Amino acid sequence: MLPQFGTAIRKNKSLNAETGGSASEKASVDVAWLVLEAANDLGDHAAIEACRRVIDAELNGTAAGNADLDLVLGYFR
Repeated sequence: MLPQFGTAIRKNKSLNAETGGSASEKASVDVAWLVLEAANDLGDHAAIEACRRVIDAELNGTAAGNADLDLVLGYFR
């Protein structure tokens, strides 16, 4: 089983409010957490890595890659 990535950070949602960024970036990160959980359950390693990059980008105050955002936002379609 894969380790849970960033569990402590996810439980502390107030951290996201402090990092700044636009509303769409925060929405993308929220979706990335949901996709990360589903991808962990399904063993979808490509999606797991994309979610990690989106979450890391938000935590570091940088922009996530378009390919990663497209995968995360389109995951449940």
